[in-house]
Amino acid sequence: MNDTTLDAPQLSRRNLLKVGLLGTALLGTAGLTATLSGCSASTPANGYLILRSSDLPFLRALIPVMLDGAVSAEQMPQAIDGTLKSLDTSLAHLSPEMLKLTVQLFDVLALPITRGPLTGVWGSWDNASADDVRNFLARWQNSSLSLLRMGHASLLQLVMMAWYSRSEAWAHCGYPGPPTV
Repeated sequence: MNDTTLDAPQLSRRNLLKVGLLGTALLGTAGLTATLSGCSASTPANGYLILRSSDLPFLRALIPVMLDGAVSAEQMPQAIDGTLKSLDTSLAHLSPEMLKLTVQLFDVLALPITRGPLTGVWGSWDNASADDVRNFLARWQNSSLSLLRMGHASLLQLVMMAWYSRSEAWAHCGYPGPPTV
């Protein structure tokens, strides 16, 4: 019979299972806490179809970092608001299961008990600098955990699709717009 144990005791199957169970318990507890405390209230923020008040600080910190270089500083406030509206419209057209997963992702990023350890941003997103957000994105993009890498890809796709669906984004990438009759 082959020995399938790892050489490093800290990477044993038993320890890997313990970490997996601990992570599951942590995320489950955070989700339950968010639900019971009202952090994941399903009531949309004023003027939005899907996005909640708890989602907006994170997205307002994320969007300028992702649009850096594509939008001038003086146009950034309008670009953020427009991207949020486009994102909200896109979320309203997701399947219920995909919307549920996206809301869970936003909950994990909004809840302090999960935000700090998972993102490295220990304070409020309102107080996060652009470098804090860049470090968070790099951390998730290069994570050894596939779930965090998938979260990074999801955030990137959501924000970029929301931005590039807007006509003011087209000139930056040389797109003349849809054909007109």
